[in-house]
Amino acid sequence: MHKTLIVILFFSSFTNSFSQSSVNVTGQLRDANTLEILAFANVTVQNATDNSMVTGAITDDNGRFEILGLSTGKYTLLFSFIGYETVEKPLIAGGLNSVFDLGQIALQPSAEQLNEVQVVGQEATTNSDLNKKSFNLDNTIAQAGGSVLDAMKTMPGVTFDQDGKVVLRGSDKVVVLIDGKQSSLTGFGNQKGLANIPASNIEKIEIINNPSAKYDANGFAGIVNIIYKKETQKGFNGDVGLSFGLGALGKRRPDTPTDLGSFSVNPKLIPSLNINYSKGKLNYFLQSEFIVQEALPNNEFTTRNYDDGRNIVSQVPENRKQFRSIINGGIDYNLDDNNSFTFSGLYDRERHIDTSQVAFIDLNSNTRNRFYNWQEEEVTRYINAAVNYRHSFEQPGHTLSANAQYTQGLEDETYSLNDSSAVRVGRDKTNIKAIENTTSLSSDYVKPLSNGRLELGAKLRIRRLPVDYTITPGNESIIYPGLGSFSDWGENLYAGYVNYLIEKEFYDIEAGLRAEQTDVFYDLDPANTYYPNNDKYGYFELFPSARFTYKLNEHNKISAFYNRRIDRPGEPELRVFPKYDDPELLKVGNPYLRPQFTDAFEVAHKYSWNSGSLFSAVYHRIIQDQYMRIFSIDDSNPNYDIVNKIYQNTGRATNTGLELLVSQDLTQNWSLSSTVNWYSNAIDQYEGTVLFPFVRPFAIEASTANAWNAKLTTELGLPNEFTFQLTGVYYSDKNIPQGKELARSSVDIGVKKNLWNKKAELTFSATDMFNRFGIRQEVKNEGFNAIYHNYFETQLFRLGFTYKI
Repeated sequence: MHKTLIVILFFSSFTNSFSQSSVNVTGQLRDANTLEILAFANVTVQNATDNSMVTGAITDDNGRFEILGLSTGKYTLLFSFIGYETVEKPLIAGGLNSVFDLGQIALQPSAEQLNEVQVVGQEATTNSDLNKKSFNLDNTIAQAGGSVLDAMKTMPGVTFDQDGKVVLRGSDKVVVLIDGKQSSLTGFGNQKGLANIPASNIEKIEIINNPSAKYDANGFAGIVNIIYKKETQKGFNGDVGLSFGLGALGKRRPDTPTDLGSFSVNPKLIPSLNINYSKGKLNYFLQSEFIVQEALPNNEFTTRNYDDGRNIVSQVPENRKQFRSIINGGIDYNLDDNNSFTFSGLYDRERHIDTSQVAFIDLNSNTRNRFYNWQEEEVTRYINAAVNYRHSFEQPGHTLSANAQYTQGLEDETYSLNDSSAVRVGRDKTNIKAIENTTSLSSDYVKPLSNGRLELGAKLRIRRLPVDYTITPGNESIIYPGLGSFSDWGENLYAGYVNYLIEKEFYDIEAGLRAEQTDVFYDLDPANTYYPNNDKYGYFELFPSARFTYKLNEHNKISAFYNRRIDRPGEPELRVFPKYDDPELLKVGNPYLRPQFTDAFEVAHKYSWNSGSLFSAVYHRIIQDQYMRIFSIDDSNPNYDIVNKIYQNTGRATNTGLELLVSQDLTQNWSLSSTVNWYSNAIDQYEGTVLFPFVRPFAIEASTANAWNAKLTTELGLPNEFTFQLTGVYYSDKNIPQGKELARSSVDIGVKKNLWNKKAELTFSATDMFNRFGIRQEVKNEGFNAIYHNYFETQLFRLGFTYKI
């Protein structure tokens, strides 16, 4: 712990800066006695500190005024009209509320004639929200040409687990949104698509650790919101790009003896297109991305040491040939000044062929006692269609919006399995076909107030995911019998929320309440012998959220947060059909899994100065009925033991941590940023029962996992339009249930060259240059211990070119 604190203090001199914001102010001027509208009256905005004039406006024929794009800060508003007394009103714009409606301002008649007010403009000090961190992908040069997953590697508190899931502040319970909504591109409750979304078409990524009540209640670790680029200029504009790369140039560990081994020097070709055409009331937008590559998404070495003296090592290299296309487009139609529609659609199709030869080596005799090979052919397809309607009332920021969205996801996965050894000679074939249909309807209402805003909304979401499972068993089949041939899962969600924000000179308060009714069913084939009953249940829950911010001065503010959230297991966590890429280490779901609930607390502070900022946060989360994968041995086969990695609810847990982010501009062309996140995951002792493939107990010992990660980025502007970036990432050792995960690190570099007066851009990047970012785990359980190393493809060298149309 002492060493951890030293490292935290060392890294706390650098970190990422936050995005800035602006506000709009509106209101209406009237005669205090007659209530007559005062047209062409003057509105002046002064800096509250020195009374210097910032900007102003003149009321229209209806006495209304609008001040748009006012930088956040403290102001005094002066309302004046010839023949009337001047009225002053304070305005505190901290950046949390984007629109201030001052309502009706009454001016008293006066015999004194007022001088005409001259309106001038001046930029004021800006601020940012403690709750949301925003990252422009133009600044991730060292990961240029890669995926969204690559870009997220350097973001504060973000890590990744052995399944490629995003882990935020030590938890994989993260919600991923596209342009503020769940979509087929990343799925509902998973992040499968992140590794295949080229970052070139993404404008920015937001991390929201403490979402308000207007967001869905799932995802206790927070929300990652991916925002696509979208031009608003008139005419035809956009950009085209092409990236070429090579991955896995070196091998961390020699392959076990097979003919194929693991892919290396894997080529990547990623063309992308982002175009916009705007004319009159219509705006057309289109983004397309294509990926053609060889890849090594998994390369798992597992050494099993059994209590009876057996010691066996196996390697599962997932050698992949892949083609993926994503097309995202739509039309914005501005019916008039107050009404607009957006019609959008997304098509995402991916096909890959994975080939693997798995050798099981007896380490005692150094002989191969089993040789297993498989080929997986999988097609996934996602279709997303949405209609958005937005009505803007006369008052700026006063809006009513509605959204209808339909998503269909297809998964068609065929495994051809082949054993040829002394243990077994046989062939098997499995096919899983799953088609998920999701329909959602939502509406949101926003009403600006004089010192805040009111938000109301409702949502209906219906999900159905039937799965067909076809088995073609061979001689001495390794497929568990009695699984059945189908399952059917469904979830209905009904939600409503209210959220209120008030912003004062020295403090802000935001409070909200979300109500959700959830109905779930999971039907299994009656032929399934492991789970005798179908599952069906419903529950109604309230999810409050609250935030209090105190402004110490213009450069310091501190916030306290509370959220109650839920994580619902989806069909992938419930699926009863095992994955057979390693027949002695099977990953399988649990149809009786239940949701976990979390109470989250956080205190955050931000101090900013002219050339940088410091953000710090302390957080604590209490989780009830946590669910996760556990290891459990199945010794029912006389020839070999099978280890099941199966989802189970495991009782109470806590997640406590400290996050520091610092950024500093050292010179005009040189900047440094750094993040440090320390956390402690504590799990209470728990005893339960595994039902698959036979009833047996399991036990989780009480444990505490203390871990930290640190990230350092420096960027240097060089002559002749060159920019250089260096990123270092370090993840410490950490305890995991039933074992330990070892430390890993990565060093990335990037160089960017602007061409033709910034009309084009050339980038070179190298991620994980020294190939040290693979995952290594040590697991202990009753009857065996295992050493798990996943040396998947983390080392990538890319050359990219982008041209602005």
